[in-house]
Amino acid sequence: MIAPPLALYVHLPWCVRKCPYCDFNSHAAKGALPEAEYVAALLADLEADAPLAAGRAVESVFFGGGTPSLFHPEWIGAFLEGARARVPFAAGAEVTLEANPGTLEHGRFAQYREAGVNRVSLGAQSFGARQLALLGRIHDAADTVRAAAELAAAGLANFNLDLMHGLPEQTEALALADVERALALSPPHVSYYQLTLEPGTVFHARPPRLPDEELAAAIQAAGEALLGAAGLVQYEVSAWARPGAECRHNLNYWRFGDYLGVGAGAHGKLTDAARAAIVRTEKPKQPREYLAAAARGGPVGSRTPVAPEARPFEYCLNTLRLREGFTAAHFEAATGLRFAAAAAAVEAALRRGLLEEAGDRYRPSPLGWRFLNDLQALFLPRSGLPGGP
Repeated sequence: MIAPPLALYVHLPWCVRKCPYCDFNSHAAKGALPEAEYVAALLADLEADAPLAAGRAVESVFFGGGTPSLFHPEWIGAFLEGARARVPFAAGAEVTLEANPGTLEHGRFAQYREAGVNRVSLGAQSFGARQLALLGRIHDAADTVRAAAELAAAGLANFNLDLMHGLPEQTEALALADVERALALSPPHVSYYQLTLEPGTVFHARPPRLPDEELAAAIQAAGEALLGAAGLVQYEVSAWARPGAECRHNLNYWRFGDYLGVGAGAHGKLTDAARAAIVRTEKPKQPREYLAAAARGGPVGSRTPVAPEARPFEYCLNTLRLREGFTAAHFEAATGLRFAAAAAAVEAALRRGLLEEAGDRYRPSPLGWRFLNDLQALFLPRSGLPGGP
């Protein structure tokens, strides 16, 4: 077993308004945000978890939410400065900030860049006025176009555009118009994914009128064809990028890498290679509870070991999202198990045509990507499988 690359996830949980489809840990802001108090809590949280990283350098940072762009640049900079004093950062570390086009003031991206941000993920979701309204978004298409222009002016050429499909009342023509308008902004990376009705959301309780299964499939295929024709490559089931512009932070997740997670509701995964152990961390979801826990000092939230029998599924839940798939050698190095622990599931997936072999790699077939949940489910824990640590 080896210690994999290390990333840092920072959760900023506040947003202007909770979207009806959102199942992330986000909370509508009421008044001024406690930026100073929250950054202090983040740094205390990071300091307590830093020993779990065993001195490894952070190769990427991701500010997610919520709406991280509600935080002023000086506080993003203050966190990054404090974080570097607690854990080493690799040279050229990727630092991504999620941003809502409707929460940005003129010149804000230049300030974020000065604070240390070098990549932005812009939550466009759609360019259709009707669809944006139905999604509860607070921005319009003009805000997204303006934000893209501000990114260019700030020298932040490395950005992602988030785009959803299968939206309420969406036709194929409307969906393709979204893709075309997105491509007109020349994003080097596009996250293109279907709206799903997640438990606990407003949309799950009161479902909107969505495209039927046949239309949703046609929308996805046509949109993906446009992205491919524009020179973007699908390297993950919902991620497209120009060569070299892949999201390094998310690639680390999907390759079963390690990550420190700080902030309300944040999760982390850390490997102790010497002990062949993996632990997952989880922080309190409610901002007030999180702030109080961080103020008490010591580790914040829970730390839970990942049992060996759960590791094949957790590993494949991530790696099978990637076009590249995985190798037996990487499986063993990342999980601390012999490949025999996954061999029966791999053979079953090959027989069903959900996996294909390419040299020493096992990767999802086109059918496997289409039925990814079925493929991943083959790796769920089963008693009696060989291949322990």
